[in-house]
Amino acid sequence: MRYVDGFVVPVPEGKLKEYRGIAQKAGKIWKEHGALEYIEAVGDDLDVKFGKSFVKAFKPKDGETVLFSFIVYKSRADRDKVNAKVMSDPRLNKIMKNSTMPFDVKRMVYGGFKTIVDL
Repeated sequence: MRYVDGFVVPVPEGKLKEYRGIAQKAGKIWKEHGALEYIEAVGDDLDVKFGKSFVKAFKPKDGETVLFSFIVYKSRADRDKVNAKVMSDPRLNKIMKNSTMPFDVKRMVYGGFKTIVDL
């Protein structure tokens, strides 16, 4: 079964362009090393009435929005191989060295997920 790394992070709206630029470069690297999909999505309809909204869960500060993102792999074993290659890729190291993160890394929520439905 496919495997998914997922993360949610509040990002200042004024830094979305910078975040997107970093994510586009990083996503290309992940895909080159074998990720099947690399998705970064910015909040659009976050004031929902059902369940607990991302806004209530993450409490973005004034001027922030929430990003919901995920990377899809063939399997967990493949994810581990891909991520090892990505983390040692000099292009990613250059991006990280030359960029300040346009969000508070301590507020990022991240995890790996086994798929249970894949249609």
